[in-house]
Amino acid sequence: MGTPSDRVPLAERVEELLADGVPLTIVAAGDPVLRRGTEPYDGQLEPALLARFVEALRVTMRAAPGVGLAAPQVGVPLRIAVIEDPAPVPEEVAVARGRVPQPFRVLVNPAYEPVGGTRAAFFEGCLSVPGWQAVVARHAEVRLTGQDEHGRALDEVFSGWPARIVQHETDHLDGVLYLDRAEPRSLSSNLAMAERWAQPTPEEAARALGFELP
Repeated sequence: MGTPSDRVPLAERVEELLADGVPLTIVAAGDPVLRRGTEPYDGQLEPALLARFVEALRVTMRAAPGVGLAAPQVGVPLRIAVIEDPAPVPEEVAVARGRVPQPFRVLVNPAYEPVGGTRAAFFEGCLSVPGWQAVVARHAEVRLTGQDEHGRALDEVFSGWPARIVQHETDHLDGVLYLDRAEPRSLSSNLAMAERWAQPTPEEAARALGFELP
């Protein structure tokens, strides 16, 4: 049996969240909403409410700041996420990580599948796991399918850092946190990252902390 808040229709829950203003509160690891998975979006929010919710996600993501935010991270178990990455990093980092600017995008009912067998490992963080980062090996290239906020079909191949972002956010919609896929020995505080592991790739961290890279 769910709690009373679990049984509140999603539209009412979103209206309540928006009534408190933006940015929205980002829930942290340990909240069950991050582990339950999500409902496919099929019109639970009427168009005007969906547009307001998407805008709230955008404001919240930018304020955090982050490069992606999934609906469960603000307590809404709907299969919706937003991404945006201005990629404000040095050129050597951008080249090593395949990080290129991404415009604001809304992902509705997204799913991904690998393209090829290449995997890439880099430190990764999460707005719902503040203060920590860990190395995650992910598919270097993925095909993302789904829709945008207007119901238009998405079918696009992402590579490099954009592929990492869409995998991370889509995983949230399946109740998966990046820590579930991370190399445990790589777990590092943000302070340790700044002092020790700011290199473009995690090779030094792998040698020092004793973990394997793909």
